[in-house]
Amino acid sequence: MQDRPKLTARQQQIFDLVRNAIESTGSPPTRAEIAAELGFKSANAAEEHLQALARKGMLELIGGTSRGIRLKSDALSAVNRARQFNLPIPSLAQLNLPLIGRVAAGAPILAQEHVEQTYSVEPSLFAKKPDYLLKVKGMSMKDIGILDGDLLAVQSANEARNGQIVVARVGDEVTVKRFKRGPDGIELLPENADFEPIRIGEGSESFSIEGLAVGLIRGQGFN
Repeated sequence: MQDRPKLTARQQQIFDLVRNAIESTGSPPTRAEIAAELGFKSANAAEEHLQALARKGMLELIGGTSRGIRLKSDALSAVNRARQFNLPIPSLAQLNLPLIGRVAAGAPILAQEHVEQTYSVEPSLFAKKPDYLLKVKGMSMKDIGILDGDLLAVQSANEARNGQIVVARVGDEVTVKRFKRGPDGIELLPENADFEPIRIGEGSESFSIEGLAVGLIRGQGFN
């Protein structure tokens, strides 16, 4: 792996802001949010710094989406490399995560028949320890850079806060959406204008949360 490229103080600040947003909410900030957080006069200034970070291989920009910012796995590894070497040896062990493909109706998501294979990945890629990888189906979350065929790192959970990206079971289907609870019930929000929100009444027995998104790996990186 190549050494991490040298960043300016401002570039480092923006990189950290993007990484922290993904770690805390499951999705990157918009250019306007970056500008507001750092006191830029316009979103264009944020865009210029993001373009510089992209040229240095620290992130990838996905055109046509307000949250189209994806951190590179190599960049995250480089950021954490020094910290890794200072950890106890057990902490350096790779995570062995099952890759979950299509989930049968009503069956536990981690049932053995759903496991396509197991991948060994670096723990430093994730803010929180995932329990499994889920192969993303479809493009309903494309505006935040979650694309068909990507591998979503998921931590098992049965509760979520508003704004978090969740893996939810609705009836016989398992879906990835942004969670929102309001006075009229729960909404599972897509990040693609071509898709409609999924609305769930309070107390619905056909709905459950299976887990929270804690990271993303570009699927073809394992092909």
